[in-house]
Amino acid sequence: MSVRPIILENIVRIAQQQKKPLAPLTDELPLLESGLDSLCIAILVASLDDSLGVDPFDRDGDVAFPVTIGDLIGLYEHATA
Repeated sequence: MSVRPIILENIVRIAQQQKKPLAPLTDELPLLESGLDSLCIAILVASLDDSLGVDPFDRDGDVAFPVTIGDLIGLYEHATA
């Protein structure tokens, strides 16, 4: 299962709901420069937990907060593997 389209769709939906303009979504784009604020990112993580059934931040051990869109996608790809 590819999580990439699910994550990108959720980012776009949340940005629209929160009336946030989005930068073009690329793997290299820093999350904090995407147009999402910290509340949007929290909503995104909760939404992905619901839709993917996994919370990679709730695992044993330290999980580094993703810096870029690509990091976020990779984190969820690893968690769902």
